[in-house]
Amino acid sequence: MIRSELLQSLAADNPDLRPEEVEQVVDIFFDEIAKRLAEGGRVELRGFGTFSTRQREARTGRNPRTGEAVEVPAKRVPYFKPGKDMRERLNEG
Repeated sequence: MIRSELLQSLAADNPDLRPEEVEQVVDIFFDEIAKRLAEGGRVELRGFGTFSTRQREARTGRNPRTGEAVEVPAKRVPYFKPGKDMRERLNEG
Protein backbone atom coordinates (compact mmCIF):
# COMPACT_ATOMS: atom_id res chain seq x y z
CA MET A 1 0.00 0.00 0.00
CA ILE A 2 1.32 3.42 -0.88
CA ARG A 3 0.53 6.71 0.89
CA SER A 4 -2.22 7.76 -1.55
CA GLU A 5 -3.97 4.38 -1.13
CA LEU A 6 -3.80 4.76 2.65
CA LEU A 7 -5.36 8.22 2.41
CA GLN A 8 -8.15 6.94 0.14
CA SER A 9 -8.89 4.03 2.47
CA LEU A 10 -8.98 6.22 5.57
CA ALA A 11 -11.17 8.81 3.81
CA ALA A 12 -13.61 6.07 2.75
CA ASP A 13 -13.77 4.73 6.33
CA ASN A 14 -14.32 8.24 7.74
CA PRO A 15 -16.80 10.05 5.46
CA ASP A 16 -17.35 12.74 8.11
CA LEU A 17 -13.79 13.99 7.51
CA ARG A 18 -12.72 15.94 4.44
CA PRO A 19 -9.85 14.36 2.46
CA GLU A 20 -7.65 17.32 3.46
CA GLU A 21 -8.29 16.56 7.14
CA VAL A 22 -7.42 12.89 6.66
CA GLU A 23 -4.19 13.88 4.94
CA GLN A 24 -3.35 16.29 7.76
CA VAL A 25 -3.87 13.58 10.40
CA VAL A 26 -1.66 11.12 8.50
CA ASP A 27 1.05 13.78 8.05
CA ILE A 28 1.01 14.62 11.77
CA PHE A 29 1.15 10.91 12.69
CA PHE A 30 4.21 10.20 10.56
CA ASP A 31 5.90 13.50 11.48
CA GLU A 32 5.58 12.71 15.19
CA ILE A 33 7.12 9.26 14.71
CA ALA A 34 10.00 10.72 12.68
CA LYS A 35 10.55 13.51 15.22
CA ARG A 36 10.73 11.09 18.14
CA LEU A 37 13.15 8.80 16.27
CA ALA A 38 15.36 11.77 15.31
CA GLU A 39 15.55 12.65 19.02
CA GLY A 40 16.84 9.13 19.71
CA GLY A 41 13.55 7.93 21.19
CA ARG A 42 11.22 5.10 20.32
CA VAL A 43 7.53 4.86 19.48
CA GLU A 44 5.54 1.92 20.81
CA LEU A 45 2.09 1.26 19.35
CA ARG A 46 0.54 -1.53 21.41
CA GLY A 47 -0.74 -4.37 19.27
CA PHE A 48 1.14 -3.07 16.23
CA GLY A 49 4.83 -2.73 16.99
CA THR A 50 7.72 -0.53 18.03
CA PHE A 51 9.69 1.95 15.93
CA SER A 52 13.23 2.70 17.07
CA THR A 53 16.67 3.33 15.63
CA ARG A 54 19.78 1.19 15.59
CA GLN A 55 23.39 2.11 15.04
CA ARG A 56 24.88 0.75 11.84
CA GLU A 57 28.66 0.48 12.02
CA ALA A 58 30.98 1.96 9.41
CA ARG A 59 31.87 -0.49 6.67
CA THR A 60 33.52 -0.83 3.31
CA GLY A 61 31.00 -0.99 0.47
CA ARG A 62 31.27 -1.19 -3.29
CA ASN A 63 30.22 1.24 -5.99
CA PRO A 64 27.91 -0.95 -8.13
CA ARG A 65 28.93 0.82 -11.35
CA THR A 66 32.69 0.63 -10.96
CA GLY A 67 33.22 -2.05 -8.33
CA GLU A 68 35.46 0.42 -6.50
CA ALA A 69 35.63 0.11 -2.69
CA VAL A 70 33.85 2.97 -0.90
CA GLU A 71 33.89 3.75 2.83
CA VAL A 72 30.35 3.94 4.20
CA PRO A 73 30.21 5.91 7.48
CA ALA A 74 28.44 4.75 10.64
CA LYS A 75 24.87 5.98 10.94
CA ARG A 76 21.57 5.51 12.74
CA VAL A 77 18.92 3.66 10.78
CA PRO A 78 15.20 3.18 11.50
CA TYR A 79 14.09 -0.20 12.84
CA PHE A 80 10.62 -1.70 13.28
CA LYS A 81 9.80 -4.64 15.52
CA PRO A 82 6.27 -5.99 15.03
CA GLY A 83 4.23 -6.60 18.17
CA LYS A 84 2.84 -9.96 19.23
CA ASP A 85 -0.67 -9.21 17.92
CA MET A 86 0.74 -8.16 14.54
CA ARG A 87 2.86 -11.31 14.24
CA GLU A 88 -0.14 -13.48 15.12
CA ARG A 89 -2.35 -11.74 12.53
CA LEU A 90 0.29 -12.24 9.85
CA ASN A 91 0.62 -15.93 10.64
CA GLU A 92 -3.12 -16.70 10.68
CA GLY A 93 -2.91 -17.38 6.97
